[in-house]
Amino acid sequence: MPKDKQAPKELKVTDKRIFTADGDIRDEFKQDINPAEPQTTRAAEPEPPAAAPPKEEPPVERRQEQKPVGEERRRTLADKAANPNSPFTNFIEPLIAQAYMSLGLLRNPYQPQAKIDVAAARQMIEILTLLKEKTKGNLDPDEEDFLETHLGELKLAFVQRTKTI
Repeated sequence: MPKDKQAPKELKVTDKRIFTADGDIRDEFKQDINPAEPQTTRAAEPEPPAAAPPKEEPPVERRQEQKPVGEERRRTLADKAANPNSPFTNFIEPLIAQAYMSLGLLRNPYQPQAKIDVAAARQMIEILTLLKEKTKGNLDPDEEDFLETHLGELKLAFVQRTKTI
């Protein structure tokens, strides 16, 4: 080996990433960074005005997340029936509306007179029941409440309209 070529210098590698492989903040960055609470994305939730003072209580969604597993969520029937605007509930909402129209509980925009079609209502209720069974365990609580609430109301209205089970 010629004398004018020296051995390569030792290379030092410094990891400047903020997070460890486990996703924790490294000790040297802990005083610089304050972790924020996770943000939930909701399309229907309006942004609070900038001038409004911060609320002392967390929003309803966060209060529900803090409850122990297995404790029943307490919501009104109107809250459960409100569409949480997920792709699944946006898919089944027209099916629910069609069932209500078939029972004469919702005005059909294409028919001037309300016409009760028991067979169509039964078919829609059966389709919604099938969707409930097939998606069991795969829906979030809001989607499940939405489907169960409307399905229960449809079954009750069907029995009242036909006086049969």
